[in-house]
Amino acid sequence: MIQAVQTPEAAAPIGPYSQAIIANGFVFVAGEKGLDVRTGKIVPGGIAAETRQTLQNIKHILEAAGSSLDKAVQSFVYMTDLSEFAAMNAVYAEFFGATPPGRTTVQVVALPAGARIEITITALA
Repeated sequence: MIQAVQTPEAAAPIGPYSQAIIANGFVFVAGEKGLDVRTGKIVPGGIAAETRQTLQNIKHILEAAGSSLDKAVQSFVYMTDLSEFAAMNAVYAEFFGATPPGRTTVQVVALPAGARIEITITALA
């Protein structure tokens, strides 16, 4: 069985996709960006602020699915500029405990909405 997850605590999708899907004991969070839930715009303040907002959005989505960041097993981080990796990584580390999920980080040419970062997470349901 597949169940869609939608919460007003995180920014609304900017396309035809669910914030997350629950299936087979996992929560698959769609690519989230640093969109402010109130304005739908990328938060100002650079990569650190965008990373923080992105992970806040993911946290709310996982909680709406009955999961949490502590149950994350895999993440993919897409950045438009890997020279900002250290700043992203510092904020990212604030959100995960002693056992952070496996992670892949890649640089991409561009992201929707003018974002600098997009993160997907897979977590245990």
